[in-house]
Amino acid sequence: MAPQIATPAHARALALVHASAFPPREAWGEDAIGLQLALGGSLGLIDERGGMLLGRVLADEAEILTLAVGLAVRRCGIATALLHAARGEIAARGGKTVFLEVSVANLAAQALYRRFGFVEVGRRPRYYADLSDALVLHMKIE
Repeated sequence: MAPQIATPAHARALALVHASAFPPREAWGEDAIGLQLALGGSLGLIDERGGMLLGRVLADEAEILTLAVGLAVRRCGIATALLHAARGEIAARGGKTVFLEVSVANLAAQALYRRFGFVEVGRRPRYYADLSDALVLHMKIE
């Protein structure tokens, strides 16, 4: 089952997935997701198995804002499917490079991103609610 493009009509479903993957203080709400999806250049993906991705593509640069997979369905290939779909959609929109942030504490996500070719290009100290640093990662789309 491949991820599907998400529209503002999917905001509630995306928010439920996000809430199942993040602590309450860090989860994105339906309104925030709906607003993000309504912006020009937005990229939303939903995987019916319990995953979601939000990003944006502006000119030849893209940013993955959040990727979430519900706790009960992790390690089932959902994040990989979302990243493959995002890479394809970014390339189709003319994106040549992708950025994202990931917590230094999230080793599983770091490993996933590195398998996709992301490399560290910076660090944001005390970026997250738990005061952990964010690694800034970058990937070229070829």
